[in-house]
Amino acid sequence: MPSSHRRFAEWTPDRFRRWAGKIGPNTEGLITAVLASRPHPEQGFRTCLGILRLYRGVDPAHAEAVSARALEIGALTCKSVAWLLAQKRDKSAPKDSGQTTLFDHANLRGPSYCH
Repeated sequence: MPSSHRRFAEWTPDRFRRWAGKIGPNTEGLITAVLASRPHPEQGFRTCLGILRLYRGVDPAHAEAVSARALEIGALTCKSVAWLLAQKRDKSAPKDSGQTTLFDHANLRGPSYCH
């Protein structure tokens, strides 16, 4: 094996999962999802390394929230995780149980208007 490739021989999916597990379970789940989304796990190594590098110097709780959001929306690329991290999109939008109207006015047509 060429000397420039020897350092990559130590990379395994388990090693990336362990690195991510040090941050938290959501990050480990994100790395597992990235590796599972590729035909061969080795094709996801660079993406995993990029994601873990993005989390360097970031609060682990914030990284966990970003990982959870990325898993929720299916953002399995380094670029999309970087965008989530930059935009502070780690918190889900508040989910309302019912619809609320913007305002109430006498001239608003209701749902029965067109029927």
